[in-house]
Amino acid sequence: MNLLDRILETTYAYIDEMPKTQRKQYGQFFTSRETARFMASLFTIPDNKPELTILDAGAGSGVLSAALLERIESFPSVKEVHLVCYENDPNVIELLKKNLEYMKDNLSVSLSFCISQENYIVSQESDYNNMIDASSAPVKYDLIIGNPPYKKIPKDAAEALAMPDVCYGAPNLYFLFAQMALFNLKNESEMVYIIPRSWTSGAYFKAFRQKFLHEGALEHIHLFVSRDKVFEKESVLQETLIIKVKKTLAKPERITITTTQSNRDFSEITTFTAPYSTVVSGDDCYVYLVTNEDEVEILNRLNQWNDTLPSLGLKMKTGLTVDFRNREALRDTAEEQAVPLFYAQHIQDGRVVFPIGKEHEYIVTTQPGLLQANANYLFVKRFTAKEEHRRLQCGVYLARKHSGYTTISTQNKINFIGGLKALSECVVYGLYVLFNSTLYDCYYRILNGSTQVNSTEINSMPMPPMSVIEAMGKELIRTRDMSETSCDRILRSYV
Repeated sequence: MNLLDRILETTYAYIDEMPKTQRKQYGQFFTSRETARFMASLFTIPDNKPELTILDAGAGSGVLSAALLERIESFPSVKEVHLVCYENDPNVIELLKKNLEYMKDNLSVSLSFCISQENYIVSQESDYNNMIDASSAPVKYDLIIGNPPYKKIPKDAAEALAMPDVCYGAPNLYFLFAQMALFNLKNESEMVYIIPRSWTSGAYFKAFRQKFLHEGALEHIHLFVSRDKVFEKESVLQETLIIKVKKTLAKPERITITTTQSNRDFSEITTFTAPYSTVVSGDDCYVYLVTNEDEVEILNRLNQWNDTLPSLGLKMKTGLTVDFRNREALRDTAEEQAVPLFYAQHIQDGRVVFPIGKEHEYIVTTQPGLLQANANYLFVKRFTAKEEHRRLQCGVYLARKHSGYTTISTQNKINFIGGLKALSECVVYGLYVLFNSTLYDCYYRILNGSTQVNSTEINSMPMPPMSVIEAMGKELIRTRDMSETSCDRILRSYV
């Protein structure tokens, strides 16, 4: 039995014995054999260094360390390896110790190891924030590999307070681990991490992206098509990716992006190289996960426009009413003082249909935060199913069709686009052309892999000038064809 298989055998026994609820307290999910080997294969092993230092933070049972050490064995120039593992889950410490001892006894290279049970983030707060004398320089590593804990923490948690420069709101431990790993890395050295996709866009991760992608360069991104077949023996429904990052201020011309269906078919891998400036783009450092030339072309075509919704005096916002928190205000039928409450179900074939006989279609409230002007809007569903053809699903709302009301409300499972000034019907129809087109739907899928349509990302997307939006709306009104094909035809004449 080879080294990694032995470590996995003991890991599976641990998983079978330890309830998932208990492991979840530490955000602990174990890496599969194939994923671990693939991650180890991404490193450029220095062939001129007889001694290497490796860090595995959140080491678990040592699966990733074993995979990397297996690979290093094939480099005769490497004689000694010093491995540091951080792990503070008391349930897995004994297993990690036994596994590291096994590695030490069965490797052809000389291995020394250290297990730190300190909190990986908090224990380095002083070093990270330059709070101590420079004479006690922090340890830096040649190679860093990691499957960090996936766990949201409060904004006042010790880990969040230790890394204030990358935190916004309640952070997740995984990106704090990634940023700390980059801090721990030697200049011009590499780290390989498996982490969720969520950090690649949105305001929540902006500070992290800006720092992480300034101090490091993405060299390789691996995407999994399937969300639920990444972690061995784990039911994790998560958009996950593997990143290889080099600690350098210089950025490469191109980045490699590979794709597999799951963690078991790395032999069937698709490879694409894209311009670095296409993948990492803009002041917010969004990461656009393109997988072919067509997607690069989509980005290039739409990025010719310099406007955004906010620069045009428009904005996408999330619906105002959380219905289950306002049950006493909801009504099933129209009555005095009641106003329409619009849900995703009211968006049908490009239009907003009301009423449809749905329960709780009306609301009676004087709370200004739950009401908005009865004006023209583009409604956009916030949630769609993964398998649905389109991520952006929208409908035109025209105020004149509900002229009996001065105010309306929107449930928080839809978004709406409005303006500082009332939108003309032509503008709303023009926005519909954009958001119902194939190009914009693909652009959003490249930008955000989740099934949720977030207003932050939409408000950052490139938009044509208002005159073009209005012209497209007039053409759509003339054709009376709300289909995706019709919207594509109209948009193509402008890009």
